[in-house]
Amino acid sequence: MLLRCISVWYSSPTVLGARMKKLLTDVDTGVDDAQAIMMALVAPNVDILGITCVHGNTSLENACKNTLRVLKVCGRLDIPVFRGAAEPLLGCPVDAAGFHGADGLGDAPDPNAPGLEMLQKEGAVEAMIRIVNQHPGEVSLVATAPLTNLALAVKLDPSLPQKLRGLYIMGGNTNSRGNTTVCAEFNFVADPEAAYIVLNRFTCPTHIATWEFACENMLPWSFCEPWLAQDSDKARFMRRIFRHTMDATRTERYQKEMVAGCGFASCDSYAMAAAIDEQFVTASEQVAVTVELQGTYTRGMMVLDTLGVLKSQHKISVMRKVDLEKFKKMFMDSLM
Repeated sequence: MLLRCISVWYSSPTVLGARMKKLLTDVDTGVDDAQAIMMALVAPNVDILGITCVHGNTSLENACKNTLRVLKVCGRLDIPVFRGAAEPLLGCPVDAAGFHGADGLGDAPDPNAPGLEMLQKEGAVEAMIRIVNQHPGEVSLVATAPLTNLALAVKLDPSLPQKLRGLYIMGGNTNSRGNTTVCAEFNFVADPEAAYIVLNRFTCPTHIATWEFACENMLPWSFCEPWLAQDSDKARFMRRIFRHTMDATRTERYQKEMVAGCGFASCDSYAMAAAIDEQFVTASEQVAVTVELQGTYTRGMMVLDTLGVLKSQHKISVMRKVDLEKFKKMFMDSLM
């Protein structure tokens, strides 16, 4: 009888629901977004309420298709996917075709990929507002793409940030070292105005995984072989889509961009891992930040206000160091 009671307790949706972390993810699904999503899908303490898509690594259409491809290989097409902004608030779209492939997933064709008819009819911005309002104080938003959807959402619902449990962003930089322009990181360069709005309007607990941080906490190449060698459909999928990025990562240009050492930085996965496990980040800096919008060479650069010039009361947690062994385990588990 005792065993039966224990079994019922653990299978109770109410109890499990109270223990689960509710995540909403905003992506421009390229290879590292795919890795981050797959990591979250196997986390035992995570409930992904929805995935919103936006322009960035590739076109909005490709980002939507890629997200559905990832969910299919993971057997999770039950998670709703929403179509978002196809271009930045101002200026022309940029993409990462040279790094992730023209389609965002290494130009690895998939004739059996799910069609766009599987997208929800509701738009991404509207869905983001609705989901957060349905679960006030419970949802952590993980943004691994240009922040256009988030900026539009806070314009439509200014109270949105106060209803979030937390915001985890992959984007920006700390040392004026760019990976797209001289001084700026890709996600912020792809929509500087959106990044500015989000960093200045989202006053919920905010955590940022920057470009330099990712480079300083890279996975060694020696890890990739056993990770990709796992005998699973997910590992075979990752081997196909990751080949282009691995080749690009080993080029002389990319190695010059590296802040320290040599290896692979799955940038988006750091933000996702921090949202999944609060013990993942072992060192961080609390500081007010903003985004430069005007500079000829610095447009899109994240600015850290270490002197208090901005007089901002909202301090952001800028990630500095992580538990790399825990990160490796999350990666291994994601392809099992």
